[in-house]
Amino acid sequence: MRKIKFKIIPVVVVFAITVFGLKSCSDDILQEEPRGVFTPEFFTTELGVQGGLTYLYQNLRNVYGFAYFLNLGETGTDEYTAAQSADNNFYDLDLAGQGNLSSTSGFSIGVVWGNAFPAINTANGIIENAEAVGLDNSLIAEARFFRAFNYFLLVQTYGGVPLDLGSGELAFNNSAVRTSVRNTVPEVYTRAIFPDLEAAVNDLPENPRLEGAVTKNVARLYLAKAYLTYAWWLENPNNIPTYPETTRTDPDGQNPQYYFQQSYDLAVEGIENPGPYRLLDCFYNVHVATNDRHDEMMLYADRTEESQIYNGADLGWSGTDGSANTAVWMVTPNYTTINVDGVAAVQREAAQSYGRPWTRMAPTIGALTETFAEKDLDSRYDATFVTSYRGNWNKGGDPTPTITAANGMEIAPGDAVISFLDEHDDAVTYVNGGNIGGGEIPGRSDYVINPDEINRRFYPGLWKLGTYRTDNQGGLGSPNGALTRPFPIAKYSEFYLVAAEAAVKGASGSYSAYDLVNVLRARAGKWCYDNGEQEVRVEDNSEAMIAATPTDIDINYILAERSREYFGEGYRWYDLVRTQKWGELAGSYRIAGNDATDHSPTTTQRNIEPYLYLRPIPRGQIDNLDMTEAEKAAYQNPGYQ
Repeated sequence: MRKIKFKIIPVVVVFAITVFGLKSCSDDILQEEPRGVFTPEFFTTELGVQGGLTYLYQNLRNVYGFAYFLNLGETGTDEYTAAQSADNNFYDLDLAGQGNLSSTSGFSIGVVWGNAFPAINTANGIIENAEAVGLDNSLIAEARFFRAFNYFLLVQTYGGVPLDLGSGELAFNNSAVRTSVRNTVPEVYTRAIFPDLEAAVNDLPENPRLEGAVTKNVARLYLAKAYLTYAWWLENPNNIPTYPETTRTDPDGQNPQYYFQQSYDLAVEGIENPGPYRLLDCFYNVHVATNDRHDEMMLYADRTEESQIYNGADLGWSGTDGSANTAVWMVTPNYTTINVDGVAAVQREAAQSYGRPWTRMAPTIGALTETFAEKDLDSRYDATFVTSYRGNWNKGGDPTPTITAANGMEIAPGDAVISFLDEHDDAVTYVNGGNIGGGEIPGRSDYVINPDEINRRFYPGLWKLGTYRTDNQGGLGSPNGALTRPFPIAKYSEFYLVAAEAAVKGASGSYSAYDLVNVLRARAGKWCYDNGEQEVRVEDNSEAMIAATPTDIDINYILAERSREYFGEGYRWYDLVRTQKWGELAGSYRIAGNDATDHSPTTTQRNIEPYLYLRPIPRGQIDNLDMTEAEKAAYQNPGYQ
């Protein structure tokens, strides 16, 4: 593989060092042009502004789709735990006794810190030089959106962070400053996040200037989320500590209820003024790869199959570093050991149900049986997971027409080899089905596994984020190349759940939490395709889904709906931390062991202490600061080595 090398420069304090290519714009899409470095003078030109703005979009790829950012947002929650091939990158975050979360815990803890600050500094440079360039307010608003977006991600992850990167508060810095002072959480919200997003809502256009560019409604969604998160922080229902230490008071004297109401009002405004966005008719269409970049997708980290350079990763054989979209590999079981009748029945394929199996993260049993308890009416389980692995040995060059599978029955390519049942069936008799540990049920040719008897070795993969290529040419294609699909960051559907959560917390308006949740539940009842059975299924269970909605909706129900909508997309840790429900909902989980034949799940306890609600700042970043050891220790979030 020919590697493209870029220069690296320190762009904000000592810990924000990155590599990047500048970009320019064509008529309708962002075009990347590899260049050297940003300088203050560069931002005084139109080309510099365009390059800086395009970099802000490109930088999304370094976080969203990055395998270890998915780990940061999912492992240790009620959605995912460490799988059979996990290492300490995953054990540390699982908090189940096999690892120790610290400031040196692998790749995951630094991904936000290392990528947000360069983006913030780039936005600072654009905003600072806007007047000299004669920049349109809508373009300044894009830069302000991304500055707020990155500060919001930082403050949720680490607590208070520096607003001064070396040249003054919210000013562009072009030197390697080796001192830093962290601002408090309220200062970050009220001085940076809220003003920038409020300006972005005001000045961004209704429709994107280019495909995938941010709009007024994208800014509305993030401002509503920021208000919601800050309201929870002010309320602090479980007395979770903050850092830097500060009182839970708003500088403007507002109480939590004010911000819950602001969040609700803005989310409802987004619903009633959709612009170019809408809910798709069925949940399957939100995630089927042939329908990527649709009207419900408001923000995404884009990739392409057309160019390795612009994809940001190798199209044929890729690692998990850099801007490669390899997140779904982590949650893919090693289905390639499914050997049936002497045939490697299910082989790696560059298709949505297959892909490259790394087996680092496994869903908990509770996620399959409790979060997705209703699998027949609610289409979201079927359109989230791979529930049947199907034979594709013919695509690997094996001409064998049929093989003998469960109960001595014959299966052909395309038939299910092993399936995960929707509900527990006492009739399952487990056999060592070709190193898959599957079971048999009379009359079925596929091996089966009960949903409450999965193990860390073999479990449903995450179909919604799966691989997709158009160049397989009838074969297995290139399943080891980084994904070329866009990674979802924000969807129009979230307006409904943000407003519903604010309503649960006392906000009032035209719609109740019950009304808002039922919009998504009604959509979830509409089937257009059965992914597990691989056949068209036109069915409308909307009325039954609404009838099953409790009239008294609480925050736990909102969190369950969020999980059903966004399972495995990296939301979960942030949702549980925001609402301070992490310990309650993820303090224990059930799953069987590392062997494919282990179908005897055990309960594992997690030690979720209050200080863990903030992630540690990477030690390497702090070690490079020109400060005393005592000052360095004080810079780190308490509780971490």
